[in-house]
Amino acid sequence: MGYPEDVLAPDEQLILHRHPHWKMLFWPIVTLIVATALAGFAGGLIARKTEASARSALLITVLVVYLVVLGWRCVAPIVSWKSTHFIITDRRVLVRLGVLTHTGIDIPMSRISSVQFRHGLFDRMLGTGTLIIESSSAEPLEYDDIPAVQQVHALLYHQVFDVERGHAGRGTRDDRGGYR
Repeated sequence: MGYPEDVLAPDEQLILHRHPHWKMLFWPIVTLIVATALAGFAGGLIARKTEASARSALLITVLVVYLVVLGWRCVAPIVSWKSTHFIITDRRVLVRLGVLTHTGIDIPMSRISSVQFRHGLFDRMLGTGTLIIESSSAEPLEYDDIPAVQQVHALLYHQVFDVERGHAGRGTRDDRGGYR
């Protein structure tokens, strides 16, 4: 049993598990390409223009700077993306974030009073957006970069409606393809 199944109650059913949209990885990929090109150019320039005594130290310096930039601007965002989970079950919404410091939010379906989504033109072109969940807490919770936010909104709305009607809302489909 893998994550997120190991955080579910024995009779709780997983309905949806998503990571943030891949657009979060755009700048780390651009950074990887640019940093690699610059490090390669600098390495070639150092190899041609410097004498042997200084060449090794300069090449090691370029390599260290390259690895620091990759770790900070590429690896860290990718690990953060991979360790961010948005989960909907038949009983609750779970959000888990973090690598070294974990943060988790659980919202029972019965406590959700409103579900909204927001996405601008660019987000609509990419098929992502912000999901806004209002519960009995003071302020609404906003989750950015949810892939297929309109479908997630509809799914979550139907789950909340099923819980309000007193059904278990197990995520089973009816004859028309909708959830009951």
